[in-house]
Amino acid sequence: MIESILVKKNVSLKAKITIKSLISAGVVAFAVLLPQLVHIWAGSAGGVQWLPMYLPVLLGACLLGVWWGLGVGIVSPVVSFLITFAMGNPMPAAARLPFMIAELAMIAAIAGLFSRKISQNGWMAFPAVLLAFVGGRIFFLLLAAIFQNIAPFTAAAVWSQITTGLLGLVVQAVLVPFLILGIRYLADRDKNHD
Repeated sequence: MIESILVKKNVSLKAKITIKSLISAGVVAFAVLLPQLVHIWAGSAGGVQWLPMYLPVLLGACLLGVWWGLGVGIVSPVVSFLITFAMGNPMPAAARLPFMIAELAMIAAIAGLFSRKISQNGWMAFPAVLLAFVGGRIFFLLLAAIFQNIAPFTAAAVWSQITTGLLGLVVQAVLVPFLILGIRYLADRDKNHD
């Protein structure tokens, strides 16, 4: 979606990279901060229930597209882990980190595939977010099943996490598309004033 806006404004390649880098950095910062706030508000189980890191990643992927979204999906849990590890309480936990990276990368890739469609029709954010969530959660379950002999959790434990996170998924499946629609509205309004 951002790419379409920048193309319409005839922005140079250097400026596009700068703008996308700044947006990506903001999304990653949001993906680090939001889980901290949720854990303060809802306790340690809040992350599994509300899936706070997923919201910024979904938002970033819908706005930035596949490749930039994929970068945000991979970098967000790593940065969160490094910062929170330095503070003495790593989030996500080291054993969960590779699975979180893989799941968020899948979510970002799927949502990012819809970015151009979203720029044409903002309502496409709804199927983008829903399909990204379903694809990412299935991928997480599949990875857990494949690696359950060496991972600290089983496919059954992951399924339990998935069902626990259904409320967070539903909230985000509604919230993220409306945020995208709002951003799209503001961009269109700005475009009409140019």
